[in-house]
Amino acid sequence: MQSVVAHQNGTVADVTHNFSIQCICAMLSQLSSAAVLGVDALQIDVETNLDSGLPSFIVVGLPDSAIKESRERVLTALKNSGYAAPPKKITVNLAPADVRKEGTAFDLPIAIGILACMGVVALEALKGVMLLGELALDGALRRISGALPIAVMAARSKFSRIILPKENANEAAVATSALSSPLRVYGVTSLQEAIDVLHDSADIPPTTIDLQNYLNSPPAYAVDFAHIKGQQDAKRAMEIAAAGGHNIIMIGPPGSGKTLLAKALPSILPPLLFEEALETTKIYSVAGLLPAGTALLTQRPFRSPHHTSSSVALIGGGVYAKPGEVSLAHHGVLFLDELPEFARSTLEVLRQPLEDREVTVARAAVSIKYPASFMLVAAMNPSPAGALRDEEGNLTSTPQQIQRYLSKISGPLLDRIDIHIDVPKVDHHALLSKDSGECSATIRERVMKAREIQQRRFKAYRAQSIFCNAQMNTALIKEFCQLDAASEQRLLESMKRLNLSARAYDRILKVSRTIADLEGSERIQMKHLVQAIQYRSLDREFWNT
Repeated sequence: MQSVVAHQNGTVADVTHNFSIQCICAMLSQLSSAAVLGVDALQIDVETNLDSGLPSFIVVGLPDSAIKESRERVLTALKNSGYAAPPKKITVNLAPADVRKEGTAFDLPIAIGILACMGVVALEALKGVMLLGELALDGALRRISGALPIAVMAARSKFSRIILPKENANEAAVATSALSSPLRVYGVTSLQEAIDVLHDSADIPPTTIDLQNYLNSPPAYAVDFAHIKGQQDAKRAMEIAAAGGHNIIMIGPPGSGKTLLAKALPSILPPLLFEEALETTKIYSVAGLLPAGTALLTQRPFRSPHHTSSSVALIGGGVYAKPGEVSLAHHGVLFLDELPEFARSTLEVLRQPLEDREVTVARAAVSIKYPASFMLVAAMNPSPAGALRDEEGNLTSTPQQIQRYLSKISGPLLDRIDIHIDVPKVDHHALLSKDSGECSATIRERVMKAREIQQRRFKAYRAQSIFCNAQMNTALIKEFCQLDAASEQRLLESMKRLNLSARAYDRILKVSRTIADLEGSERIQMKHLVQAIQYRSLDREFWNT
């Protein structure tokens, strides 16, 4: 019995109520999951609370629409797995709450959090465990994006176990091998298997991989340099580009073999170093493009976007930021065929990643960085009609049409392309010749010897992701690209005659250093410099005419 005093119409009245006090006990669980930011991961605490009240399901902590829709997936998966959710108010908080979360990887931790509140899963079993996975309506687990960077973060954060879909287990196991971590990776196929692993009642061994088997697997290439008839000068330019990681542009009429040369380039590139393979695999994991069951990408990527691609598709970003083609070509080749057919605004966005070797996608609350250290290989015709001149030697288009066509490529973009090479029409005798020329394996041996020299040269700079000559900054150019007095004078004269920029000056020195490496020369000689200057004259010949 309790007395309550209330004010009604200015008078005081005594009101007596009889009521019973009901004890409300809230049930709370907390476990660990992760979100991907760029190509790195951030630990997310999944807090789940079951409370009395009208049955509801609320997810807070800046979830995207895919996470908000997890309500139906989680509740249905629980029911079809034999665990009916209680008719209570379910509140899920994804902390820290000021970071936007995306994707479907939170389905499994939310479901396990609810089961922990119900007492089905012991709270003690959740300590030191990271959970990830998308739930199907029948309780099965589907693969997610970003498992590799999340596993790397879990290994470095001293987690003991990570439970995720079986299709992602191999790529997650790369982290344990790479970091020599005691983290155990469990790939499961369903919600029930995840519960059994948490209770140590499942006969599922941790996933392990042998990295050396992946790194030593022989590469397979569709195009070999032996398949290309003629074009010895272009092949030599490709060898230099591969040896130093240089950007290259090929100008020639249709059918001269530009596309075939570009597709053959990966076959002479050196195999990925482990650091490079790990970075590249992380990008493909985040983008959801890693083939199912693949642990590590061991071949350099080759990306060839269509000329109708937008700047966002090329550079990355979007409403939900994703890596673009420049990042998917990281440590590989980005081939832009029919370069002038790309929108000029699209081409101009390449200038920053070509210089900085990374892409920054700015958002109101956060800036995301994607690595973008790639070889740009571009191909174009010298005229909008295709060939520059017909069989009688006449221009196929008017000078104004040619100039308008070529002006789609700006001077600053050309300055960032190290090698410019003319690819003429193939002679009929060369096409009919049975001489196949050097195969890719032979050329690759020379390229790898030059790269070994560069690896020793830049051993102290690997933490800065400098692996080849094309990646040298100004300080390294001064240290490793010194010229004698005669060579310096020759270079200055060529700069004046060709009206080249300071950026082109650095590019010439880098290419000269690579040519010297291919010949095993410790110093850059005059002949190396002259050859590098010749690879800068093509753009001025066309653009100034």
